[in-house]
Amino acid sequence: MKESALEYHARFPKGKTKVVPTKPTENSYDLSLAYSPGVAYPCLEIEKKPELVYEYTNRGNLVGIITNGTAILGLGNIGASAGKPVMEGKAVLFKKFAGIDVFDIEINETDPEKFITIVKALEPTFGGINLEDIRAPECFHIEKTLDESMKIPVFHDDQHGTAIISTAALLNSLELTGKKAGNIKVVINGAGAAAISIAEMLTHIGVKHESIYMLDSRGVINHKRTNLHETKLPFVRNTDAETLEDIFPGTDVFIGVSVANVVTEAMVKTMADKPIMFALANPDPEIPYPDAKHARPDLIMATGRSDYPNQVNNVLGFPFIFRGALDIRAKVVNMEMKLAAAYALSELTKLPVPIEVSEAYNEKEIRFGADYIIPKPLDSRVLYHVAPAVAEAAVKTGVNQVEYPGREAYVKFLESIMAQQQEPISALEI
Repeated sequence: MKESALEYHARFPKGKTKVVPTKPTENSYDLSLAYSPGVAYPCLEIEKKPELVYEYTNRGNLVGIITNGTAILGLGNIGASAGKPVMEGKAVLFKKFAGIDVFDIEINETDPEKFITIVKALEPTFGGINLEDIRAPECFHIEKTLDESMKIPVFHDDQHGTAIISTAALLNSLELTGKKAGNIKVVINGAGAAAISIAEMLTHIGVKHESIYMLDSRGVINHKRTNLHETKLPFVRNTDAETLEDIFPGTDVFIGVSVANVVTEAMVKTMADKPIMFALANPDPEIPYPDAKHARPDLIMATGRSDYPNQVNNVLGFPFIFRGALDIRAKVVNMEMKLAAAYALSELTKLPVPIEVSEAYNEKEIRFGADYIIPKPLDSRVLYHVAPAVAEAAVKTGVNQVEYPGREAYVKFLESIMAQQQEPISALEI
């Protein structure tokens, strides 16, 4: 895998993305329109009416993926340059799944205030900003400040992407088990960006805030703890439980956004009836899938891995959330838009799955159930369900800056965008 991956990235042209012209440049007249003197005319029109930048440039279909390299995947603080392959990879997913163009920008700046100043200055270039792989707790302040000061959507996918997909999966898991959101005990192992965003979203689907127990690297966030960061204070609980093993008995829902192999089979056996477990540490979950299912055959389980059922993969969210936000020029991605994405994913899971999706995953049939609680990433229908739901939620909450054409017209627009996509030759074919 290592040698194949390095060869894949190094093959000419280097990296995974490139910029190509979208207008003809075959003769001198084409060039005079593309650049001097013709380019002056759109410049002057935009000067008179700034919103025409969306008419005459690519801004309305351009997202900036921006990182400072302080929390790259599971690799940690490896620096901006070392994080560039990840940002390029995410750019590929934006284009592949939603037809969105991307500039990846890696910034050598770890001071939050200076980072904010740099990103804010880039606003004229982009229709939206995807913050990526920025460590907690700085990421909370960075996103909040940019969100409040910029007129384009700013979305930190490490926080909200995992939360949206997990919420969709939980909605369906609760339906399958007959559990009610207001009556469950939730344990979240991890207290970083994803964990806190997950907890917030769960309260919006009816989970009681006081029924959510959170753990960081020092254990349960309880009333005995001191020197807690402000982001953890809302999760202080009056309990004597101090370890993950202490808090596990009677748990209805376990969500792991932490590290591998911290949950044992013995702990899983102490969970409530019809337990639900999302062990999302990558590449190895908090407990191996076979071990968890062996301990509790009635368990509904999801991981971050593609080789087991129910992969919680952020690619089910960010391309389509940005697609919907860009197309009605949303000012923000608010909670209503995030929830709309989660509910759209939940509902799509219950629809009959096309045979081509089953074949793509070498399965005879895929249907709603314990081994299928969220859509598959290669299901092309996700775009046509999530993007309209996000756009409609933006309109309902008044954060759109252009009119929504209605679902039928919008889906046709999306179909036209995807029809223009050109697939590069598969790595497996080379």
